Amino acid sequence: MTLSIVLLLIILAAAIVLFSWEQLPADVVAMGLLLVLILAGLLPPNQAFASFGSDTVIMIFGLLVLTTTLVHTGVVETAGRLLLRLTGQTPHRLLLVIMAAAATLSAFISNTATTALFMPITITLTRRLKLSASKLLMPLAFATILASSITLVSSSTNVVISGLIQLHGMAPLGMFEMTAVGLVIAVVGVLYMLSIGQQLIPDRGEQESVDGASDARPYLSEVVIQAESALVGKTLREARLGHDMDLTVLRVVRNRNRYLTPQADLRLEIGDKLLVKGPRNQLLQFALNNAPAPLPSPAPDMAAAEAAPESDGDSRNANGLRPIDTFPRLDANIQTEDIQTVEAILLPRSPFIGRTLRDIRLRQTYGLQVLGLNRHGTSIYRKLSTVRFGTGDQWLVQGPRAIIAELDRENVFRVIDDLNIQSPKRQRAPLTVAIFAGVLLIAALNLLPLAAAIWAGVLLVFITGCINPSTAYRTIEWKVLMVIGSMLALGRAMEYTGTAAFLAHQIIAAIPQAHPLVLLSVFFGLTMALTQPMSNQAAAAIVLPIALETALQLGLNPRAFAIMIAVGASCSFITPLEPACLIVYGPGRYKFMDFVKVGLFLTLLIYVIAIVMVPWLWPL
Repeated sequence: MTLSIVLLLIILAAAIVLFSWEQLPADVVAMGLLLVLILAGLLPPNQAFASFGSDTVIMIFGLLVLTTTLVHTGVVETAGRLLLRLTGQTPHRLLLVIMAAAATLSAFISNTATTALFMPITITLTRRLKLSASKLLMPLAFATILASSITLVSSSTNVVISGLIQLHGMAPLGMFEMTAVGLVIAVVGVLYMLSIGQQLIPDRGEQESVDGASDARPYLSEVVIQAESALVGKTLREARLGHDMDLTVLRVVRNRNRYLTPQADLRLEIGDKLLVKGPRNQLLQFALNNAPAPLPSPAPDMAAAEAAPESDGDSRNANGLRPIDTFPRLDANIQTEDIQTVEAILLPRSPFIGRTLRDIRLRQTYGLQVLGLNRHGTSIYRKLSTVRFGTGDQWLVQGPRAIIAELDRENVFRVIDDLNIQSPKRQRAPLTVAIFAGVLLIAALNLLPLAAAIWAGVLLVFITGCINPSTAYRTIEWKVLMVIGSMLALGRAMEYTGTAAFLAHQIIAAIPQAHPLVLLSVFFGLTMALTQPMSNQAAAAIVLPIALETALQLGLNPRAFAIMIAVGASCSFITPLEPACLIVYGPGRYKFMDFVKVGLFLTLLIYVIAIVMVPWLWPL
């Protein structure tokens, strides 16, 4: 054992501890790891930083852009809701459709994004059927993870492994190379969650509010049904606001002073004002779709603005639409250099305490508009313009960045979240789907390398206006690229220093005459154990070089070991530390041991499938 190997093993152990400790962000740990490798002389700088220009990082960057575009054009949202319309009123069918829909989407986009999409819709359906959210949210998260081996792009871990095996002179993984194994795992996993898993999941009662999920915090708002709205002429039942958007209509105001009970057969008309309650993200989206009028500029003369007459609500804009003066009139360009939307809480000494929106004249005085109100979960059934505000009331407010910043500095309110919600470019949805499908088809037919196909897809979504490049760059999780690029450098260091070969030799010596299936099981278990406290990519990057070297020294098929590790790295079921599981952890009111109890047997099932199918499809 050389000094370089000893140093790398110490650094590796420290990195695992830091990843598990979670006191520092994963990207910071990964970047620090890369720097230490260079300073310790364990990897030349040119090789260390070359990882960020590798095919793997380029592919993941492209996939993040394409996934963002699918969300930006409303494709993901529309697909999820169309599939969920098949749920009916049967709880068992509801669970089946949710898991099948989530797994299908997760085969092509991030499991975290899929879980975030389906969670509020799932909670809405559980309330309607008076079911426990805990019975459906864990299966939802697990379904998205179960799809991780269906395609190469199902998980960024697969792309990382594909890049690492190329360093050993092996061909990259094919787009659908793991599909046979992945489909069996997904089907068996869904059946398990429908049967045994359901019996093991605790019933924690109906969850009335989605604690810990900021996007689902309930707000009250008033929206107007405008002439071009698709809701005109529909009954509340046909509008499906509760089913599709988790919005509850509390009151309908017609002809200014006629208050109507929101019965299912009430038919909506142009100009109806709906008092609605729902999650923050859904409320903003609904406002975007139904109230496109732009924001006015703030009045330069505050005194003159204060003296300006209050609108009577009968004025019409150029499109013949009647705006709501107080709640809400949302700008379709919700995030620009000058305009922003934030979540803010009223502070104890705010001058707005005890006053109504009509008193404050927020739009005329400050150029701000309040889009929603949250008051400790209390439902309000009167006009929001007449509600007197109190300490702790939370607003969704939109307006000039400078004015919002000034009011925050003056302790009028405290900004607690800067939002980035945009109106989906639904007219570009078919084109986005065509581009994404084309990328997959080109890669599957080997007409272009996967990295080139994805790069072409990114260029096309930019050129065709499916998404603005600045929007794509702003929404990409750059920390993912930092982690992956740094962990690829660790893989290079394990080869460069001979650490992978040394550890492989130690494993062979510790298990003399071991059957190849035993070795496959050892590496599956090691990867699965590491992926619980740390990222899947990091776990795969640590174990894969050792496994490949072991296979090569014994004259076995290294590709079978790579596939086994890819499957093992996706088995993040035993703890709630996987991002998809963390999303549902609070809303489902789960405990840590719930995941251990349900996920342990599921992991054993996946291991049995993998240990049978992997050597069969990739002979040792």
